[in-house]
Amino acid sequence: AMATEPAFTRVRGDSMREAGIFDGDLLVVNRALKPIHTDVVLAVVDGEFTCKTLWLKHGRMKLKPANPTYPEIVPKDGQIVEIWGVVTATIKRFRV
Repeated sequence: AMATEPAFTRVRGDSMREAGIFDGDLLVVNRALKPIHTDVVLAVVDGEFTCKTLWLKHGRMKLKPANPTYPEIVPKDGQIVEIWGVVTATIKRFRV
């Protein structure tokens, strides 16, 4: 698939619930977009995918949850955090 075609992945967990993204929702991810401050992104942290809000200021990056019970992800020295793509939409499921 070309990079311009959207990718889809299912959300696990409720760390983004205050952004309206819930467990089981389908994320629509665009890998061709350049991630910017406040984008909702799909990131890879220590080999695990996570959906968070991107915080980019003064050359520093954080991944912020939309649920106060979850911690922010601040990359430590030497830790690889890859922004895999920008979340452009979610699809809600009403019936399995």
